[in-house]
Amino acid sequence: MAFMVKSMISSQVKNLGFGGGSEEQKEEGGASDPAAAHGMTREEYEEYQKQVIEEKMERDAAFTQKKAERACLRVHLREKYRLPKSEMDENQIQMAGEDVDLPEDLRKMVNEDQEEEEDKDSVLGQLQNLQNMDLDTIKEKAQATFMEIKQSAEQKCSMM
Repeated sequence: MAFMVKSMISSQVKNLGFGGGSEEQKEEGGASDPAAAHGMTREEYEEYQKQVIEEKMERDAAFTQKKAERACLRVHLREKYRLPKSEMDENQIQMAGEDVDLPEDLRKMVNEDQEEEEDKDSVLGQLQNLQNMDLDTIKEKAQATFMEIKQSAEQKCSMM
């Protein structure tokens, strides 16, 4: 009777997902082979496990490389805008081990931005900005400012 109660309780616990009946299954079923459970021979299963591990290592390496590239981009942006450095980014770059550089498309974008800034800072860039301005508007503003100054000067002089 006690055996039957124990059996009922363990099957109920197993059904709940707590794994209480796993010991009895091992006793009844014997040693379970993971290769047999997957329908493979032992050698095929070992080869499969090696392949899974290699693929995981490749994915992890690619992920670490991407993280390092992103960290490199953040370092470049921090240098460009004179922001404080981040130890986390430097650590990610070091974890990648090899030389980490910006991805090709991001490098092109950074180079284009630098060229645009250099053009804007040059004398020719300033001259081009002047050409883009409306000269009539500038003349009108200058004349209005001159008239205001002239009127205020006349008012001050007439008081004296």
